Amino acid sequence: MIPQYLVDFDLSEMPIRDTEVIVIGSGIAGLFAAIQAAKNQRVVLIAKQRLLESNTRYAQGGIAAVMSEDDSPEEHHRDTLIAGAGLCDSKAVHVLVHEGPAVVRELMELGTVFDQENGHLALTQEGAHSHRRILHAHGDATGYEIVRALAEQVKAHPHIEIWEHHFVIDLITEQEECLGALVQTPEGSRVFLRGNATVLCTGGGGQLYRYTTNPEVATADGLAMAYRAGAVLRDLEFVQFHPTALCYAGAPRFLISEAVRGEGAVLRNSLGDRFMPKYHPQLELAPRDIVARAIVSEMETLRSSFAYLDITHEKPDLIRRRFPTIYETCLSYGLDMTTDWIPVAPAAHYMMGGVRTDLHGETNIHRLFACGEVSSTGVHGANRLASNSLLEALVFGRRIVERVGQLQPLSCSGHVKMSSLGRTDKPPVDLAERRLKLQKTMVRKVGLRRNAVLLKQGIEDLKQEMSIYKAKLETMEQLEFANMLTASLLIAESALARPESRGGHYREDDLAADDERRSARHMLCQREKGMLEEINQ
Repeated sequence: MIPQYLVDFDLSEMPIRDTEVIVIGSGIAGLFAAIQAAKNQRVVLIAKQRLLESNTRYAQGGIAAVMSEDDSPEEHHRDTLIAGAGLCDSKAVHVLVHEGPAVVRELMELGTVFDQENGHLALTQEGAHSHRRILHAHGDATGYEIVRALAEQVKAHPHIEIWEHHFVIDLITEQEECLGALVQTPEGSRVFLRGNATVLCTGGGGQLYRYTTNPEVATADGLAMAYRAGAVLRDLEFVQFHPTALCYAGAPRFLISEAVRGEGAVLRNSLGDRFMPKYHPQLELAPRDIVARAIVSEMETLRSSFAYLDITHEKPDLIRRRFPTIYETCLSYGLDMTTDWIPVAPAAHYMMGGVRTDLHGETNIHRLFACGEVSSTGVHGANRLASNSLLEALVFGRRIVERVGQLQPLSCSGHVKMSSLGRTDKPPVDLAERRLKLQKTMVRKVGLRRNAVLLKQGIEDLKQEMSIYKAKLETMEQLEFANMLTASLLIAESALARPESRGGHYREDDLAADDERRSARHMLCQREKGMLEEINQ
């Protein structure tokens, strides 16, 4: 049983800080939401590490928006629905594609500089897009440019207070209303931060897997704390594995952007043969789940640990100019992408599921909102269309702030909130070993290809670690591990509950033999209610 709170506490015995809006997370969603909210309200922005450390910072490919006359929101809408494999919310996608261009222009007004060619925005094409609609910055450093510009705005804003190196332990709720957050300071003390609205912008959970493109901070904290607070989580089984992460001895699983394939790179197996023509008519630009499984299939057939990405046929100057970060990173490991094929393999990259929200980012818990990768707005469905994620964070971040502005001031009942399970057990001392074991379990049993036998084994393996919930947790690493365990269990259980293959969820033992079981359904999970199903409307 997963408890409501990870630690014992008594709010009457700890400091209480008040603000109007609490933003948890400092990626594009958190930074942009904080800037929007600070126009009229006081904001506290909480970053688990330093302000610039987030998934957004490492986003290479770009941001998708209709910015040219030969494209249209209707075509962007269609592409998104196709990629989502029947589980997108068409209304949410409509909001995304129609409001997207305006928020991108606002992003530029806030200081983000996108690449240009001949005085116009330089647009590229990525997998499953029908047009060139991807804006990028510094070639392949789009995410860094965005957080640079937004962070400068945040740091200069008089109404935004930044709490770096603070860890949010749990959301404090009362009668299905969020009152704020229990926060641990860098010194280890704890404070109750009370706010009129709380916005989860905590990003994803790539660190649940042994191989990931995500930074160390991506440990699914937001998913876990929202679940403990009673929020409804949706479609957690849909985890996107990026097809092309660098797979080279001594190198991290560095992301090789889909934009490389968008500019003409081809995939080759270990024998040097191009293989995507036999898997999909869109070749290397097929949806990511199809490309990832094709790579794994070739690896298994040839008993290889990687495939190759080949862009050597393009002009060296174009490669260096368009992909300076990737070029320099590969070169630092002895790989020259202008002359060498790049060894790649799939790695955990993005979570399509998350905390269920409405079209204004609000969850089923009053005053609790979710934005960015931690959320499930309905935009991505079963498989994210490349470069839609940054746009989603902007569009729904602005919508969240519109709704927050309509809230009545928080009026607490006056009851003293307590959590006292009498935790006395000591946390495990071999935490690093247990974390690695969890990550290996997720890769091997809840990974790119799944079946009931492995999923059940994975769930049992994970449940062996549930004693962590009874321990007296004190350090960030201990609290993170508890969050990772919670999120991993929920993903595995959601994957087992969906018997069909759809989008990023692939079942080798596809059991949905009839149309009824293959109908477009969402998998929901909520604390104390377990797994639920909901027909997609």
